[in-house]
Amino acid sequence: MARIAGVNIPTNKRVVIALRYIHGIGPAFAQEICEKVGVDASRRVNELTDAEVIKIRETIDADYMVEGDLRRDTSMNIKRLMDLGCYRGLRHRRKLPVRGQRTHTNARTRKGPAKPIAGKKK
Repeated sequence: MARIAGVNIPTNKRVVIALRYIHGIGPAFAQEICEKVGVDASRRVNELTDAEVIKIRETIDADYMVEGDLRRDTSMNIKRLMDLGCYRGLRHRRKLPVRGQRTHTNARTRKGPAKPIAGKKK
């Protein structure tokens, strides 16, 4: 089992697909990493040599922000918005949708399950 950026990536999947298990690497970055290292994207992870795995690991460490660093950076950006007191920060603070979605109906993912309000019968 290959361990890259602190994540055990699945061994029986293709390299391009397996790299996506790392937080911060999507389809485009996975393809880009394979091209930089010179690994064929259709190969499986268990077919990679140790040298190729090390090359992939070094490329990711050098060129991409992934996993813990990326999560920390994202949370610091949200905290900055909240400290500024700007509109987006207030929406984050109140746990409401940030990007202009409606909240009269919907928004259940962000707001959580519906809470009954006492005395609200028609």
